[in-house]
Amino acid sequence: MTAPGRVGVIADSTLQGHLLSSAVKGQGYQVVVNTEPGNLEERWFDEDSLDLWVVDLSSEDRWQDFLDHLLENASAPILFCDGQAPARTDALYPRWERRLVTKLVDYIGKPQVQERLDIIPQRVAKVRIPEPREFQAIMPANRPQRVWVLGASLGGPAAVKEFLDCLPANLPVAFVLAQHIDGSFLDTLCGVLARDNHIQCKVAVDGEALRHGEVAIAPVDYAIRFRHDGRIQSTGEAWEGPYAPSIDQVIQNVSDGFGPQVGGAILFSGMGNDGAIAAPKLAASGHPVWAQSSDTCACSSQPDSVRETGCVTFSGSPEQLAQQLVEQVRRELKNVESSTT
Repeated sequence: MTAPGRVGVIADSTLQGHLLSSAVKGQGYQVVVNTEPGNLEERWFDEDSLDLWVVDLSSEDRWQDFLDHLLENASAPILFCDGQAPARTDALYPRWERRLVTKLVDYIGKPQVQERLDIIPQRVAKVRIPEPREFQAIMPANRPQRVWVLGASLGGPAAVKEFLDCLPANLPVAFVLAQHIDGSFLDTLCGVLARDNHIQCKVAVDGEALRHGEVAIAPVDYAIRFRHDGRIQSTGEAWEGPYAPSIDQVIQNVSDGFGPQVGGAILFSGMGNDGAIAAPKLAASGHPVWAQSSDTCACSSQPDSVRETGCVTFSGSPEQLAQQLVEQVRRELKNVESSTT
């Protein structure tokens, strides 16, 4: 059985070929060949060699004979790119990459990645952070005072569970989790994340309220937003773009719904660049954006993509991210306490 998403990259610039190849691999597809047009071997025209060609030529006139040969002999469909990729550190790069991903999905579908929830241990974290004194006086609220977005993809469930397992009781934070996963596994994911910790987990349902100490998992089949009273509301529409649920859209909708109550966003292990568009906007509004460190990720392309925008102010393991969050909330509560005495 052949691997899904086999892509051949043809570019007349070594740098452009590298950028295209890196972007394609970062989405979970397999780059089988990356070559300049003059070096392409005839064997790649075989019927079962590739699922898609991605072609970007800065000078099509120079390569007209090659293009004619490619169009006549290629058995796989051909995606012609519409211009040179910006540098990875350029502010325009995430949108360029998103357009490329959308086209890849349109041509050959999403890469087939299966998340193994059954192999996640009962308790992942080795420690549980002690409950700070400042948390003990916090009462449950109808509308959470702090809402953090968690974004994850491949390898995300284990990382997010380790993060949640570390958190103390009575944490005055509500979470909205955008996890790229098959929608049929949401209930299973909910059970896995809530095992052996203080967190309540639920799949986000229209009309339900979001409360402190809860994780609401964004549905896959439709987008959600949040009403002025903090209740979850279905938009009745699919998520925008190639990812479902869309981390970018969840960040934006949480920001729109909760305003000053938004705590920040944390990006965990995953493929792709979801979050790299909305996270810089969130950071620009004064809210922290953190990411799992590359060396602790099962797949780091997603948090790396957000890091490359320059908006990430803290990177660490899931345990370190949990410690950072507890300390952040403790300081906020202490500042409020000091200002009222």
